[in-house]
Amino acid sequence: MKWYDEIAKIARELYEKSGKREGCDLDNWLEAERIVMERHREEEKLEAESSSSPEKTNASTTKQIIKKTETKTRRTKK
Repeated sequence: MKWYDEIAKIARELYEKSGKREGCDLDNWLEAERIVMERHREEEKLEAESSSSPEKTNASTTKQIIKKTETKTRRTKK
């Protein structure tokens, strides 16, 4: 259930960042799934390398992934 909540939260953030554009629910959800999976892979990698705070890593990693996604989206829409 934890992953579901994370995905829902990020999908909502993507929806809001898009200007609340309707009709992109599935796209936002799938992108949020990708972000959560990537974030968890990054966390596992970081945990293997060091013992940093997971809460800090979650927030900063999510923001980085969303920024990358926004950049990619802007490039493809041009």
